[in-house]
Amino acid sequence: MKSILVTGGAGFIGSQFVRQTIAAQLAKVIVLDSLTYAGNLGNLEEVADSALLHFYRGDIADGGLVAGLLLKHQCDAVIHFAAETHVDRSIRRPGKFVQTNVVGTCSLLDAALHHYQSMDEVERRLFRFLHVSTDEVYGQLGESGQFSETSCYAPSSPYAASKASSDHFVRAYFKTYGFPSLITNCSNNYGPFQNVEKLIPSTISKAIRGEALPVYGTGKNVRDWLHVEDHCRALLMVLESGRVGETYSIGGDSELANIDVVRQICAHLDKTIGVPDKSFSDLIRYVDDRPGHDFRYAINHSKITSELGWRPKIEFHSGIARTVDWYVQNNGLATQSGSSP
Repeated sequence: MKSILVTGGAGFIGSQFVRQTIAAQLAKVIVLDSLTYAGNLGNLEEVADSALLHFYRGDIADGGLVAGLLLKHQCDAVIHFAAETHVDRSIRRPGKFVQTNVVGTCSLLDAALHHYQSMDEVERRLFRFLHVSTDEVYGQLGESGQFSETSCYAPSSPYAASKASSDHFVRAYFKTYGFPSLITNCSNNYGPFQNVEKLIPSTISKAIRGEALPVYGTGKNVRDWLHVEDHCRALLMVLESGRVGETYSIGGDSELANIDVVRQICAHLDKTIGVPDKSFSDLIRYVDDRPGHDFRYAINHSKITSELGWRPKIEFHSGIARTVDWYVQNNGLATQSGSSP
């Protein structure tokens, strides 16, 4: 790869991918991000001075802008992170998720397809489009079993439905036009720079401010947790060596009930900044469950392990400790959108 267009590259996962790619000096990185509340130039601060980074503020639905960037920088890869991602927000405003995740992805695919069709034969053989998706497209599991690349789609939330739709469009472009695309479906990510609306950073930031820690329902809903650094290692492998037209599942081998995640955070805070005879777990409050709340997710990542040699390296106990420490050092808050490095 010589030049990669990274949509949503100022967001949580996207910025981690950008930082890792530039640190390894793998390619020139063209970041396109509209800097909504979840995107932030501050997430790219440590690579802001790199000659490999080129940032543009704009919308993936702006076909002319995307086409111009692909041509100007002669991009031979696109990795698509840009999305609305929060389930609660999708329940309140599903139309926004359709506009960004479905319409925006279709517009991006159109621009990338036309760019691909303008290439010569050698350039076409090298070009790749990687769509980053979620395990939520599959709905929920019972107490046993795991999602895999052959699992049936059964999205429960408007967010999951919008991502499922975008997955289908990517596959359709591969089958209809021979467009060299790949899809990854990952489990729940965690780590530094995640927006505070998500469970882990929300719990940390509320706890260190002494606020109540809300937990949906009984807290027994189970998620498989994947450190964002492990996820981005997998994405680089798929982009470089994955088979065109294939889907790869990326999981963290860290299934935990939500209440156990919250308790681990509280226990680490008790150990590092707590006071005697009190526990941050005293702040836990059970609240009404989220509508359509899936019971359990789990990922079988044997395909990417056997084909590409990837497996998660960061065990949850140490990963969550590092994550909690990062938020404490940054006053419990991920940087807010619109700020500059």
